[in-house]
Amino acid sequence: MKSNDGSRIGRGGSFPNGLMRFSLSGLKVTEMEKLKYLYFTVFLLLYLLILCLNLLVIGVIYSQKSLHDPMYIFVSNLVVNGIYGSTSLIPYLLYQLMSHSHEISLGLCLAQIYCLHTYGFIEFCILAAMSYDRYIAICHPLHYHIVMSPQKVIGLIALSWMYPLIAFGSYFILTAQLTFCSRIIPKVYCANFLLVRLSCFDTSVHSTVVLFVLPPLLMVLFSYAQILRICLLVSKESRIKALRTCTPHLLAVLNYSIGVLFEIIQNRFNMSYLPSTSRMFMSVYFLVFPPLLNPAIYGLSVQSVRLRILCLITI
Repeated sequence: MKSNDGSRIGRGGSFPNGLMRFSLSGLKVTEMEKLKYLYFTVFLLLYLLILCLNLLVIGVIYSQKSLHDPMYIFVSNLVVNGIYGSTSLIPYLLYQLMSHSHEISLGLCLAQIYCLHTYGFIEFCILAAMSYDRYIAICHPLHYHIVMSPQKVIGLIALSWMYPLIAFGSYFILTAQLTFCSRIIPKVYCANFLLVRLSCFDTSVHSTVVLFVLPPLLMVLFSYAQILRICLLVSKESRIKALRTCTPHLLAVLNYSIGVLFEIIQNRFNMSYLPSTSRMFMSVYFLVFPPLLNPAIYGLSVQSVRLRILCLITI
């Protein structure tokens, strides 16, 4: 049997996975077609800017021994992950913008899903580790260097990367084994929730993926609950100092949370009534703006990093 677009359908109305190609319908909107050269230019410039800003922060932290403290080591991992996430999206998006078919093979779709989702998961785990670092710095300042030893920092960094890669990988195997009865993905890239929704079978077990985020979420909530408790007990001057210490991290968490919120809204609700530009903005916010803004947040708001960058630029 053949589908309306000529794709051969297997038994039970499913497509043979080896021949499966998905249509990224988010790129097929008339407005997108008309403005594809503008979008191509904007995303190319954004990608180059992301690379430059993140590599600048990495270079400054790596080259300055005074910045080899736990907080800056976490920042360097955060911006490395930003490069990983944006590279997983933008180069292929640029290719798709210039393509006439806007189709992606199952293999590439699965690869994109794994990279994009592990990027988001790693981002949250690093932010959770950074919240723990801020908790120790504010609530136990005299023991900071004992608690946040080099071994502890290396362990937290390794966990922040390995836990998402393995945890999502075990869940991802279930997605890779599905068969699909439809081939339309209403987005500009492959997302796990949207792909699973195209399956021919019951996929309720896939909803358990949210359990993987509980450990880092509890870490963030615990850390800031303790910071808030301490702030209520100390003087106004100490509260202001604590707020300054946490501000860059809170901005990074807020930026990340906005992206997650946009992802949830887009994946769970019908957004067809919004202009295509708004839908595009919501689609890519999670994958473009944290990598774009994190270097600015830590490069401009953290005085020691800002001064090193200015010295580097003025040489």
